[in-house]
Amino acid sequence: MFKWLLEKSLAHRLLVLVTAAVLMAYGAYTLSRMPVDVFPDLNKPTVTVMTEAGGMAAEEVEQLITFPLETSMNGLPGVESVRSTSSAGLSFIYVTFDWSVDIFRARQMVSERLSSMDEGLPAGVEPSMGPVSSVMGEIMMVAIPIATERTTPMAVREYADWVLRPRLLAIPGVAQVIPIGGEVRQFQVQPDTARMAQLGITPEQLSGALKGFSSNTSGGFLEQGGREYLIRHLGRTSRLEDLQNLALAAPNGQSVLLRQVASVSFAPAIKRGDAGFEGQPAVILGIQKQPTADTMALTQRIEQALDELAQTLPAGMDKPRVTFRQASFIEASVTTLQGKLIGASVFVAVILFVFLGTLRPTVIALTAIPVSIFLTALVFKYFGLSINTMTLGGLAIAIGGLVDDAVVDVENVLRRLKMDRHKQGSARLHPLEIVKLASLEVRSGIVYATAIIVLVFLPLFALPGIEGRLFVPLGVAFIVSTLASLLVSVTVTPVLAFYLLPRMKNLEHGDTRLLAWLKARYRVGLARVLQHPRQAVAAGGVAVLLAALAVPLFPTTFLPPFNEGTLLVGMRLNPGVTLAESTLLASQAERLVRQVPEVTHVGRRSGRAELDEHAEGVHVSELDVGLKPASEMRRSMAEVQADIRARLAPLPAAVSMGQPISHRIDHMLSGVRSQIAIKLFGEDLDTLRGQAENLRARLSKVEGLADLEVEKQVLAPQITVRVDYAAAAQYGVSAAQVLATLQGLVEGEKLAQIVEGGRRFALVLRLPDSARGALGLSQLLIDTPKGRVPLSRLASIEEGDGPNQISRDDGRRRIVLSANAQGRALSDVVADIRKVVADQRLPEGYFVTLGGQFQAQEEASRLVGMLSVVSLALMFVVLYTRYQSARLSALIMVNIPLALVGAVLGLWLSGQPLSVAALIGFITLAGISVRNGILKVSHYLNLMRAEGENFDHAMILRGSLERLSPVLMTALVTAFALAPLLFEAERPGTEVLHPVAVVIFSGLVSSTLLDTFLTPALFWLFGRRDAERLLSHDSTEAF
Repeated sequence: MFKWLLEKSLAHRLLVLVTAAVLMAYGAYTLSRMPVDVFPDLNKPTVTVMTEAGGMAAEEVEQLITFPLETSMNGLPGVESVRSTSSAGLSFIYVTFDWSVDIFRARQMVSERLSSMDEGLPAGVEPSMGPVSSVMGEIMMVAIPIATERTTPMAVREYADWVLRPRLLAIPGVAQVIPIGGEVRQFQVQPDTARMAQLGITPEQLSGALKGFSSNTSGGFLEQGGREYLIRHLGRTSRLEDLQNLALAAPNGQSVLLRQVASVSFAPAIKRGDAGFEGQPAVILGIQKQPTADTMALTQRIEQALDELAQTLPAGMDKPRVTFRQASFIEASVTTLQGKLIGASVFVAVILFVFLGTLRPTVIALTAIPVSIFLTALVFKYFGLSINTMTLGGLAIAIGGLVDDAVVDVENVLRRLKMDRHKQGSARLHPLEIVKLASLEVRSGIVYATAIIVLVFLPLFALPGIEGRLFVPLGVAFIVSTLASLLVSVTVTPVLAFYLLPRMKNLEHGDTRLLAWLKARYRVGLARVLQHPRQAVAAGGVAVLLAALAVPLFPTTFLPPFNEGTLLVGMRLNPGVTLAESTLLASQAERLVRQVPEVTHVGRRSGRAELDEHAEGVHVSELDVGLKPASEMRRSMAEVQADIRARLAPLPAAVSMGQPISHRIDHMLSGVRSQIAIKLFGEDLDTLRGQAENLRARLSKVEGLADLEVEKQVLAPQITVRVDYAAAAQYGVSAAQVLATLQGLVEGEKLAQIVEGGRRFALVLRLPDSARGALGLSQLLIDTPKGRVPLSRLASIEEGDGPNQISRDDGRRRIVLSANAQGRALSDVVADIRKVVADQRLPEGYFVTLGGQFQAQEEASRLVGMLSVVSLALMFVVLYTRYQSARLSALIMVNIPLALVGAVLGLWLSGQPLSVAALIGFITLAGISVRNGILKVSHYLNLMRAEGENFDHAMILRGSLERLSPVLMTALVTAFALAPLLFEAERPGTEVLHPVAVVIFSGLVSSTLLDTFLTPALFWLFGRRDAERLLSHDSTEAF
């Protein structure tokens, strides 16, 4: 096929060049319009089921809501795990499906189960599903500072809820906008039960009168005088005076108004969350995107909408400020990688020019880069891939390899043209014939080398879970661009070679000065090695053995840490503190963090926003810390984190630190926002807490374990009202009636909705806080057939405690110890944790599991190891089909262990742990390093077949010297194209690719140096019989 392609390309030269130009132009246009994102699509299908249950205690939420819902979800097809959290008045269930399940099908199945659950749940409780949002979470946080001297928290929150939020939700691609902070306005009615008793008003009369307040009703149509009229009954009002003067009853003809028995006011709703920005109160809106939305384009549209709204802000309100912007990380990553790609291209051009000595062949080889990249862009578009750090990384790794095929072709054409110049007139060939023969001579080696590189990448496509999602696009980019470069080398390169090379003036000149010097030194060195081939091979074997023994000693990690340019600082106080206390402490933390020189701004969120999908109590705060760009940072990320930790150490809070996207990935892997999640399962909450504290004390001695904390499942204070059935019966009232009255008055009941233009506010009936304490409740008057009696006669009122939240995994109660590794490799830390856990004595029926990043890394390493064996077997089969010799195939594959020597040395010198990224480097290296062996062995065989050389030292010396230039060029070009990725390892975008570059660069250097001497020595020792057998066949085709 490739022979036919080559011949047709040379026959229709102009058509080939025009087609290449058109494809490049279309590819460039496509590339400019492709979506740009941080990572490939990492969204594991997860459905969040949220249920609000008023003021129910955590135990009741678990028994009455979470347990039945969990049970019904567990049987769904494709469900991987069901996690739940039950806290006061809230139940959250996270149903995680297999990667292969479509999110909309998953939601449909969950929805069907929910609709069949109506009868099994308490009255008035309705579970709802959270929106489809991306795992990347909030792509933006927008803060509206509250300047209390000019405006009120209520006015700012109202603007955020009714102006800003609807405007942002209308932008295509926005999944959810969650406001937190400020005060939500309510019409609040706080009854005085003693006054009600005096005036003879019952709670039923009060709630009955309020239920119909401020509503309109319809009157149908009226036809009169040939016209049709619509009849409307209007009772809608939003005036507080109208509510205060509402008549409740008229005993003895005298109206009793609402203001006589209750205080009526605009008041803030009960807050479960608050926010701040730069040390002052604020309303913060978290903007989440839909899974498929283009983050960059969406961010631009959001910023445009914010600018438009800023023109018409209400008087006294500050302009919204962005506290977190994911697009900045994407821009930084993509800009860094674009710079690295350009840098790589410059390195490639310089190396080619040094070896080829003239501009024309350099230009021909370099054309492979843009043509291959733009062809790859077209394939990306067809498969719906985005431009992200991984696809760009694939191109960055491949960029040196893209010119390899073209270099081998151009170098051989040049060599043949120079040889032809020395021939006499009649023996000389037409340039077209020379180009064709020279290209055919190396075509087989090029095709097989490319096939092997593609084969090597196949294990990547079988990676499961998040690693697969992350690295498969890198593999696609690498394979597609490599195949595109193969296509270019058999079509565009020969055509350009025919047009540009034959008329070159310096064809008479020999090698460049550098190449001539290298060849002279190499001739002497190789001749010496061929005199003592066994000693050279033994030395190489020892080096390989030492490298292989060093691999298990390396620490391992899942992925290198990202540098997102923002930090997420989590603070947890003991449950039971008020939101006001929590806010006060978090504000203090905010001011302390702001003093760190690298910090540009700090946003704070305490507690939980009304629409949030996370069951956080008011004791939890999160600080979004904006940092200076990586180029302006004077200290490393680890030093900045250590500084923040030191500043926050005196505060009475458990502090954890991470970065927004890394946090999300951790949460998706283990359900906990940290690298290591130690889960303790059992039934009794007190026992669980005791065992967890015991385990924490022992784990705190593990070196390198940071942010170790036990999940705050502690006893929070409660006021319990226990109905006395005998006393209730004595007064002729049922326990259910007492409980219903208490729920309506104590918890509060939303009785009506007051509409004001496009805004809606709740009308809530609730006792004042002074009447909701233990003393106030005991004096609360309850209606009974025997008259009104205080609650203390019908029930006992006590102060006690109960769990603040109950977490479950797959139907079992659990408590989590979470931690991060700092200053020590994750694998070493986990090994120590396992020892501690193994020594822990647990009660009957209790057990511990470990989860988190390391688990994903262990699974990935195991799978890559198994698949690498398959890949090596396939590689061997491909080589065997070419050379029909197991010995020659093995001889070529010796390059792989030779590459391992440098790769191990490179990792050790750069202090890199063995991560999934480094494994990908090893995979790539295996394919690239085999190319050198193929080029050499094929050339030896071609010299013996086509030029009548014998199997002796002279033939091996000639073949090795003739192949020195292309082998060195391809290896150095591939290696030095990665040089820009070796530096600035902490820059956004290069963190994941840096280990890949270190492995390939150092491995290629070692494999090329060792291969130049060891492959000829091995061929001399073991190749004679197979080479002579191959040459006895009648085939004339080049190897």
